[in-house]
Amino acid sequence: MKNKILSILASLFFAASAQAKLNVVATTSDLAAIAKEIGGDKITLTTLAKPTEDPHFVDAKPSFILKLNHADVVIEGGAELEIGWLPALLDQSRNEKIVAGAPGHISCAKGLPLLDVPATLDRSRGDIHAAGNPHFAISPVNGRIIAQTITDGLAQNDPANAETYRANLKTFTTALAAKMAEWQQALAPFKGRSLVAYHDSWPYFARDFGLKIELFLEPKPGIPPTPSHLAEVILKMKEENAHVIIVDVYLNRRTADTVAREAGATVVPVTQFPGGLKGTEGGYLELEDYLVKALAAALAEKK
Repeated sequence: MKNKILSILASLFFAASAQAKLNVVATTSDLAAIAKEIGGDKITLTTLAKPTEDPHFVDAKPSFILKLNHADVVIEGGAELEIGWLPALLDQSRNEKIVAGAPGHISCAKGLPLLDVPATLDRSRGDIHAAGNPHFAISPVNGRIIAQTITDGLAQNDPANAETYRANLKTFTTALAAKMAEWQQALAPFKGRSLVAYHDSWPYFARDFGLKIELFLEPKPGIPPTPSHLAEVILKMKEENAHVIIVDVYLNRRTADTVAREAGATVVPVTQFPGGLKGTEGGYLELEDYLVKALAAALAEKK
């Protein structure tokens, strides 16, 4: 009788283990959105940063330590995107499964050709990153590579569901390719057009769609705008016929509005994170859809 009870308990234990979902923690909602597409119902998913937060300066709550302590996998952007807050949390979590270099640590910068890699590190140039510009996930071209990286990571940590992850990857990338054709068609009439951004966080998006985003309200990355610099920006906007200013939701909209009035421009609120603006909550494809439509409308209005 005792052996029979032990056998039943063992069966229940192994059944529960087989059904246990992979516990995944993503640093930002863009990476979480892609991970959700790949992981589906085989993972539980937690996102640390709010979609309205600057990913460089996330409010690192003590509760994050517990979430990371229980994680099987952590997904980060990498390339120093989260360097100001994530390393300390990982250290305090005391979870060997997700430390840098461990199988449970997925860095999405892996395998990506990063832009703006500095030849030398010189802090007089502002907040630059040694590995290159870390705002790469907003690029649909990079989104496909990130999805592959996440798939490989989840499959490595959960081999039993590897085929499900790969099937979900195929479904996601097929949908992404179809939408990419739509997005490129929508922005094709505006190739080569100049836009202004508050911060230099849009080079990958600009590359994907043939836009020119080389004027910034910040004089240097991370340095607050000055009156003299903004005066130069307004002059260049008029010279380049740049009539659209994009501003991430966590940056100063009032400065952009002032410049827009002087330059005869339109301010377009943007986000790189699903949920950062109303209409972007659905996921990665919905976010890109929102951005393309908003920019196409603004560019069409200001010819």
